[in-house]
Amino acid sequence: MASSCAKKPPRVPIIASVVPSLLLLVSCSAVLVSARDGCKNSTQQTLFRARDELLALRRVIARMDRMEKDSNKTIKSPDGDIIHCVPSHLQPAFDHPQLRGQKPEDEPAERPKPKGGAAEEEAVFFPQAWSDGGERCPEGTVPVRRTTERDLLRSSSARRFGMKPRASNVRRDSTNSGHEHAVGYVTGDQFYGAKASLNVWSAKVASPTEFSLSQIWVISGSFGNDLNTIEAGWQVSPELYGDNNPRFFTYWTTDAYQETGCYNLHCSGFVQTNNRIAIGAAISPTSVYNGRQFDISLLIWKDPRRGHWWLQLGSGALVGYWPSLLFTHLGEHANMVQFGGEVVNSRPSGSHTPTQMGSGHFPREGFNRAAYFRNVQVVDWDNSLVPAAALRLVADHPGCYGIQGGYNRAWGNYFYYGGPGRNVHCP
Repeated sequence: MASSCAKKPPRVPIIASVVPSLLLLVSCSAVLVSARDGCKNSTQQTLFRARDELLALRRVIARMDRMEKDSNKTIKSPDGDIIHCVPSHLQPAFDHPQLRGQKPEDEPAERPKPKGGAAEEEAVFFPQAWSDGGERCPEGTVPVRRTTERDLLRSSSARRFGMKPRASNVRRDSTNSGHEHAVGYVTGDQFYGAKASLNVWSAKVASPTEFSLSQIWVISGSFGNDLNTIEAGWQVSPELYGDNNPRFFTYWTTDAYQETGCYNLHCSGFVQTNNRIAIGAAISPTSVYNGRQFDISLLIWKDPRRGHWWLQLGSGALVGYWPSLLFTHLGEHANMVQFGGEVVNSRPSGSHTPTQMGSGHFPREGFNRAAYFRNVQVVDWDNSLVPAAALRLVADHPGCYGIQGGYNRAWGNYFYYGGPGRNVHCP
């Protein structure tokens, strides 16, 4: 059961353990490179990189200190997470130069509705481990998952902490990137949002450097350096979170994952408005093979009045919004929407990873066994939810992770996807 702590836990002395390692890296790299004739430029580049890492580390630590200082309640989750309840106007989003000094905006007066008067989903509470015991942050605050020393030490780069690797992309042909997909997508039109329900699984991830996720992508721009994306779903990422729990996450970028955007609240950008949902916290319960299925419904849409992109769970709770000023192409609309799974295949020992996508079982096994997306919809020009017409299904490596779909009255457009990774058909 989650419990409220009377005293905040002491801050871990991160600098004491991390900085000496960086300084050792600087000195050792400089000596090794300087030993080679004509390598002064390489030495300087090494020193510049180490300096950038140190500055980035200090920024992360300063943000951690501030979140702890500003919080008016601290909750310890049974899974080990520390949740700080931070006044909403002091959350990381408002470190952004164009948002500094602002407060979260009011919720939109109108939300997307099914076209033709179809019934809406019933609003349900979103269960997370930290709030299992009935805990919540006070009104006027938002829950911020605390970044720990271990989080930083697991990261390959302090400067890119909380960011996807640059190799990450949403190309459906990801053969050479190490990122493999099984997705349904629509393209070639003007889209103002997307919605779907997807079941949550405790996918097994084989290596700390790999992840498995299931999400919605809202995309605009080319697949070059001007790509804009908004993303939300669940993921298992040992490097980012330190465990194998499926966690609720968000992401955004305006330059194809190069220098902008981040997961969750690790940088300024996404503005959270909900005091009961912690982004980056574990989802509990999860689906059980041959047992009860647990799914979440996600809706991302562009408010026609103010232009911000909002995130909603089911037909109920609004989580927050991505301000329109963050984006270039998504400042107007999306030209592609994608649904499905993604894994990182680092090819340990020279063979395909056994990291699972979805449930770890192939689509042919169907309900209660395979992962699914159901009621796959898009938001059209008049703020209406409509079925995702002409949904295309594609798997990069169908012997490793597959996808197959269909339509029925209860689920609308749907598909099953995923697989076990390495097997006799995926060496």
